[in-house]
Amino acid sequence: MSGKIIDTARLQNFYNLMVVNKTTGRGVFGQPNGHFSVYANSGDLIALSTKGYPVYQFVVKPDENCQTKILAYIERLPQEVPDVIVRPLKTLEQIKEERENLAMRETRLVTGVNVLESPITALYQAFSKKEQNKRWIAEQEYKDDQRRIVQELLRLYVAFDIIELSEQEFDAFITFLNIDEQFIKTATEMELILFIKDKYEHFKRL
Repeated sequence: MSGKIIDTARLQNFYNLMVVNKTTGRGVFGQPNGHFSVYANSGDLIALSTKGYPVYQFVVKPDENCQTKILAYIERLPQEVPDVIVRPLKTLEQIKEERENLAMRETRLVTGVNVLESPITALYQAFSKKEQNKRWIAEQEYKDDQRRIVQELLRLYVAFDIIELSEQEFDAFITFLNIDEQFIKTATEMELILFIKDKYEHFKRL
C-alpha cells in the first residue's frame, strides 16, 4: 500500500508524518514530502497522523493487482495559541547521541591488581563514608540522566502527536515505564516508539 498526503491550502512538508496500522498496532514514519509506503492486509484500518492536522483514517481495499493507492487531502487545524513556556525540542539524533553516551559518572575505584599495589587505598575506598557517598551521588545522577533523556523523548513524542501527556504526567509515566537501561542505550527509534506507545496505552487505561 502506498500513498501521499496533500495539504489542500498550500505546499507543505510533513516531517512528523506517522502511518499507523490500527489493526496490527504497528507504525512507520512517512517521508517529508508526504509519500508513504507500508505493508497491510485487506480490511486493515490505517491512520495518518501529522502534527497540526486531523487524523486521516481509511480501510485498506486492494485493487485487482492487490495494490492500494491513497491520496489523502488534509486541511490544517485552526490554531489557538495560549501563553506557554517554550522549551526547545531536541532532535532524534541529539537524543540518540545522549542515549548512546549514557554512562555512570566515573568514580575512582581500586580493583584487581591495584588492590595489591595499594591495599590501603582499596580498604579506604571500600569502607570510607566519603567514597560511599561519592558512589551514591554518582548513581543518583545516573538515574537523573536516564529520566531526563526519557523526558526529552516524551516531549518529542507529544509534539509529534504520538502520545498525549501533560508535563505533569511525565514523572508518573516514566516510573510506570520502568524502562531498561540497556534498552535506552541500544534501541532503535522505532523500537522506542512502539515500546513507549504500547506502555502509554496501558497507562491511560489505569
